[in-house]
Amino acid sequence: MKQMNRPQAAARIEKLRELINEYRYEYHVHDRSIMDEAAADSLKHELSQLEEQFPDLITPDSPTQRVAGAVLSKFKSVPHTERMISLNDVFSREEVEAWLKRITKLANQPISEFLIDIKMDGFSCALVYEDGVFVQAVTRGDGTVGEDVTANVKTIESVPLRLSDVTDFVKGRLEIRGEIIMTKDNFTTLNADRQKKGLPLFANPRNLAAGTIRQLDPKLVMERPLQFRSYDIIVGSNDRRQTEISTNIEVYDKLTELGFIRNPMAKMVKSIDEIMKFAKTWEDKRHDLPFNTDGLVVKVNDRRLFRRLGIVGKAPRAAIAYKFPAEQSTTKVKDIFVSIGRTGAATPVAVLEPVVVAGSTVQMATLHNENEVKRKDIRIGDTVIIHKAGDIIPEVVESLKKLRTGREKVFVMPTHCPECNTKLVKQDKDAVWRCPNVHCPARLQNLIQHYASKAALDIDGMGEKNVNALLDNGLIKDVADLYALTADQLKKLDRFADVSAKKLVEAIASSKHPPLGRFIFGLGIRHVGSQTAEDLANHFHSLEKFREATVDELHGVDGVGEIVAESIVAWFGTVSHQKLLARLEKVGVRPQMAAGAGGPLTGKSFVITGTLESMEREEAGEAIRAKGGTFSSGVGKATSYLVVGENPGQSKRTQAKKLSVLEIDEKAFLKLLNA
Repeated sequence: MKQMNRPQAAARIEKLRELINEYRYEYHVHDRSIMDEAAADSLKHELSQLEEQFPDLITPDSPTQRVAGAVLSKFKSVPHTERMISLNDVFSREEVEAWLKRITKLANQPISEFLIDIKMDGFSCALVYEDGVFVQAVTRGDGTVGEDVTANVKTIESVPLRLSDVTDFVKGRLEIRGEIIMTKDNFTTLNADRQKKGLPLFANPRNLAAGTIRQLDPKLVMERPLQFRSYDIIVGSNDRRQTEISTNIEVYDKLTELGFIRNPMAKMVKSIDEIMKFAKTWEDKRHDLPFNTDGLVVKVNDRRLFRRLGIVGKAPRAAIAYKFPAEQSTTKVKDIFVSIGRTGAATPVAVLEPVVVAGSTVQMATLHNENEVKRKDIRIGDTVIIHKAGDIIPEVVESLKKLRTGREKVFVMPTHCPECNTKLVKQDKDAVWRCPNVHCPARLQNLIQHYASKAALDIDGMGEKNVNALLDNGLIKDVADLYALTADQLKKLDRFADVSAKKLVEAIASSKHPPLGRFIFGLGIRHVGSQTAEDLANHFHSLEKFREATVDELHGVDGVGEIVAESIVAWFGTVSHQKLLARLEKVGVRPQMAAGAGGPLTGKSFVITGTLESMEREEAGEAIRAKGGTFSSGVGKATSYLVVGENPGQSKRTQAKKLSVLEIDEKAFLKLLNA
């Protein structure tokens, strides 16, 4: 975090508090989310760091000093017999180690046992039982006073109306705490049904669960498949039953005995190494869980010690929430520049103050086009929310306008290409400005990289740095020049030695007879993706027939519309492209008809969501095509299978259910490939 003086910190703290308070009020009181929870966590973490740096600026009403959420007037208010607390967040191993060091010093004894569980993204609730019979359900509210939602919670099938334990443990007052959730599958099904009926879709499972519990009509609650998952048992401090649940892992065992669902993956661990191993496992597998999560709960296992360590502010000392690397975070826009792609597209890119998102440091994010910058009102100097999931390119979601100081600058799209100074152009219906100069250095560099990429001609060793080195030293001017390179030429460059130079020359030579589909894709024709290129290759069978095709003939290929057809004809009609093809032919590049046109998967179309363990997505696409199948990026009426890997996207799954497309896992997919 950039160092600030006290006046700067005071101003920033005030703005952060206002925005965080607004977020938490909307989220907890009205069940509306004005930003992703991970982004809100990022702002809160920044506020905590600033308050730690300037402790005299901490005030009692700071969001870091209380459990937020007010009681709604439409329900009866109920005081909690024991305060419902929240947890302090940590984001790294170092912060876990610092936490353990602090509590070990306070306890004045070694601490080596911890309960660790998945933190559920649900709606906190306390269930009260008298002599084993369910009598009341109370929401967390502000932590001290909650809302009586007994009639609604009683309709949830997973809430026992009578506890199953036949021992004396259930006699007297017993309070069970947990989260009311809606599983991701039920949420997807519910939204798919609403989409069919033309109703607005729900935003996320947590808000839907919260909003459902706060409905006045229990019949509506009964219609929605909610679930209660327990995590704690509350009895009086001097209650005889404390001896039966002296550890938190015993609490989990007792919850199962009593008839409650609790997370089966929860376990007792004995070191920070084991905590971090558990965290890494579920960071990778969290999307396989039935509910959403953003991290773990870590508690001191010994309940007597847990109570003795006490509460500071809003949170117990003996427990923390370890947050997974967020897929959203906040940072500042330092600058905005324009990047020129292989098709000439001029894309505004935000230069960011470095921030870790989804486990990697992000310093740049796409702003897509001029219209998007204006629509989102992104300015240089803004604090923004950015999103990144897995390998997806980071993007700016929105600017936080309430944090503006007045010194932010409005971005103005340049009129000329920043690389070659050619005047940018834009077609009538196109949202993107483009550099029309086919010899533009930026376009050339991206086009050569695209031609050599794994999905195209797959020339090993032709990454960004090597392409730039070849261009900067005048060794190539287009892709045809690649085939004239010699090892001696390459060895004169700092980046190459004898072995690497020889390997690159051999890799280039081995690409002279590519499958036709890969070659078409490698040409970089606008609107022609890898699957469209394969469809064109399978339809025309040769480069000669393809390049001579009319718009009407191209339009006859499945998936090729009028815009794509016109783009292809325009590409082949460009003199510079005709000369390039002639030069490629002269140096011996002869595209071959793709192997496997026709096979056991002929007529079958596949879409993949998530990450496969056995292969990259493009490799899977190649394997599908080799067996005669079609690999597509989006689910449609013609889709035969949706292959679901790790971290799947919900939009594709929702569309698949809507169209009755069969979902299969990676194991079933591999079985089809190897049949």
